[in-house]
Amino acid sequence: MKTFIQSEVVTMLTFVVLALFVTSVHVTTAGSAAHRCFCQVAGTLDDCACDVETIDRFNNKDIFPKLQKLLSSDYFRFYKVNLNNPCPFWSEQSQCGLKYCAVKPCAQDEVPEGLKSSSYKYSEKAREDADDCEKAEKLGAVNSSLRYNEESPDSQYVDLLLNPERFTGYKGPEAWRIWNSIYEENCFKPYSVKRPLNPLTSNTGDNGQGFYHWLEGLCVEKRAFFRLISGLHASINTHLSAGYLLDENWFEMKWGHNVSEFQLRFDEELTKGEGPKRLRNLYFLYLIELRALAKIVPYFEHSSFQLYTGQPEQDEENRKLLLELLHVAKSFPLHFDETALFAGNQKEALKLKEDFKLTFKNISRIMDCVECFKCRLWGKLQTQGLGTALKILFSERQIEAMPNTSNRNPSFQLRRQEIVSLLNAFGRISTSVRELKNFRSLLSKLKQ
Repeated sequence: MKTFIQSEVVTMLTFVVLALFVTSVHVTTAGSAAHRCFCQVAGTLDDCACDVETIDRFNNKDIFPKLQKLLSSDYFRFYKVNLNNPCPFWSEQSQCGLKYCAVKPCAQDEVPEGLKSSSYKYSEKAREDADDCEKAEKLGAVNSSLRYNEESPDSQYVDLLLNPERFTGYKGPEAWRIWNSIYEENCFKPYSVKRPLNPLTSNTGDNGQGFYHWLEGLCVEKRAFFRLISGLHASINTHLSAGYLLDENWFEMKWGHNVSEFQLRFDEELTKGEGPKRLRNLYFLYLIELRALAKIVPYFEHSSFQLYTGQPEQDEENRKLLLELLHVAKSFPLHFDETALFAGNQKEALKLKEDFKLTFKNISRIMDCVECFKCRLWGKLQTQGLGTALKILFSERQIEAMPNTSNRNPSFQLRRQEIVSLLNAFGRISTSVRELKNFRSLLSKLKQ
């Protein structure tokens, strides 16, 4: 049963970029599993002559180190969120009883004064201009419910460094139901078409041929939607496999890479060919958000912008580090052009955009049904981060029209919550790409 929510996550234009990726991006694996590590996704990205090896090198050498340093700063490590919303889609929800599912909120004195709403150093006029802009353009108000939740009495600051995304023990039917609801009810798939390896349905025995025949028969926009969700799922599974509780005793807990867990999720043979497809979709996510970072440079260069925590020296240092990172992102030579699709019949295009909008809204609210609070935290953050990236991608005219002088407030605005989620969501994807290299090395050692 399809469900709808009242909050707004992304605009109807959001999925133009996703549709483009399906037509302009095709990644092929080179070699067989017998001759190379199954997680070594290889091949070219059509139209721009880019290959995933180039992305790996660019991310691991140029992006990842700078990004990790930035995300450890006070401005980016504190995220305000309401984790107490009830699940709107089923009533028999229970809370995860596992101790690693818990989220430790910050005490008031642990949060820098500059981050608290009463001290946040944006003028009322700037906030009013941002509201007027969003109302006029309706460009990806990333999630008005999240905005409301930030101001809710139940919202609390969370230190992301003290609540890392990693394996918590939350799995089985409860976790499967979340992803099943997303894939089965929100990816334009009829129930008669069986998704490969769905643990909640019987196997069709055709190794997914029926599903992929259906998928390839869809319009490119709907295929892109599925691949976006698959990429997010793959990224999360990579984090959980890389941050696994390997050993626990009275004295310490040992977290690290669980190669067997990674193989269960991505090995070509164990997943009947699904694993490499999932990893290729992860690169879609990376390129979407990398493109957004490249396009937002003028906003952060504007003289009126600051990363304000109330610690002037640290704030200025972090602003310089942020701009350095963004210019590195901009230097990537093979960015995608996200402006190509939905160029057919205008009436049909508008209907399709509205369908995407409502479907993505559903997925965002399903996050309130995740019983593990740590998983819920990171699900909400990454959903908002992706929405913010897409808001940027479709605000090019507003960004380019920003005034050069500091006595005028820009028409395009990002709230701190959007900035924090944007960079941390990209940090998760960047980490996933980095972890693929680590797993390749571990698997290679096991074969020796």
